[in-house]
Amino acid sequence: MGQAYTPGLKISKYTIIEKSRLLPLKGNVLVKKGDTVKSHDIIASADLPGAVFIEKLAQKLGILGSELPNYLKVKVGDHINIGDILVEKKGFLGIGKDTVKSPIDGFIESISEVTGQAVLRSEPTPVELSAYIGGQITEVFPEEGVIIETKGSMIQGIFGIGGERMGILKVMVNDNKESLPISELTEELKDLIIVVGSHIDHAFVSKAIKVGVKGIITAGMDDKDLRSLLGYEIGVAITGNEQIPLSIIVTEGFGKIDMAKSTFELLKDLDGKFASINGATQIRAGVIRPEVIVTDINALEGEIKESEYFLSMGKNIRIIRTPYFGKIAKVVGLPSELRELETEAFVRVVELELENGEKVIVPRANVEIIEQ
Repeated sequence: MGQAYTPGLKISKYTIIEKSRLLPLKGNVLVKKGDTVKSHDIIASADLPGAVFIEKLAQKLGILGSELPNYLKVKVGDHINIGDILVEKKGFLGIGKDTVKSPIDGFIESISEVTGQAVLRSEPTPVELSAYIGGQITEVFPEEGVIIETKGSMIQGIFGIGGERMGILKVMVNDNKESLPISELTEELKDLIIVVGSHIDHAFVSKAIKVGVKGIITAGMDDKDLRSLLGYEIGVAITGNEQIPLSIIVTEGFGKIDMAKSTFELLKDLDGKFASINGATQIRAGVIRPEVIVTDINALEGEIKESEYFLSMGKNIRIIRTPYFGKIAKVVGLPSELRELETEAFVRVVELELENGEKVIVPRANVEIIEQ
């Protein structure tokens, strides 16, 4: 058997990149098909509805709900500010007044004579959607978003955290086996996306946050350091919404691992260029990979190759399950017969040669092609 299909991670010097950019709710698309956009351009916007507040007006005045209209100072649809009087009742014998004031800036959404309550909604929060990458608008979805197409370099990682960020890429180490000392993290790195080599820990990330780094690209990180950083265990759900001020792209896996030479060499070629990164990851169905995208690559232009996600002899792959998680290897055999695992399951396997020369056999489902 000469080849077999398997999913792959992109490490492409020059390729066609297509991105769907969609609002979280219906809004306004600000560009049209054929427009050229830059990474920071706002391409769509929407208003996220504000929080709801319930005010027990009748109860606070000591009246029945049906009596509420006699004391209202506002009506449905009115804009209100903090401290505005919603209802007012004169005291006994006209002495003094009982009032209920608005706790928010917002609007009166509804008033019920049955419950005696008013529903208040705070001001909407504007949501702006950036292009994220420079390119051309190839499709517009009215009130929802667009598709952007561009040509550039793309590197997909195996795991990441943090959302979309943009900045200048700076390679901080000399080779793929080196790790950047924490002492090298200075305020000169503020707003940069840094390539730091083979391993980082919690202390390193904390210092990077302190000096204002926007993103970190590393070969490996221990799961215990992730727990320390986030304060909780990362599950199988999608990452990317973590409340941290930077994004982390892990290219190889957990632990101290050398960065793949092809990945490091491409990052060196991209040193000093403007990059877009996203740590969002989903391992299960609907796989999402963390990514580094550079569209400012005039000097790197070359032949665009179609994606080839087929295992074949000599193909470079990354192992994505233990005990060889994160290891880079070369395909040296594709047995056609099924092999029995320790679990007594029969599966197709692939014979691999690791970078240190060791030969191993793993299930084909446990590998991903590194597309170059």
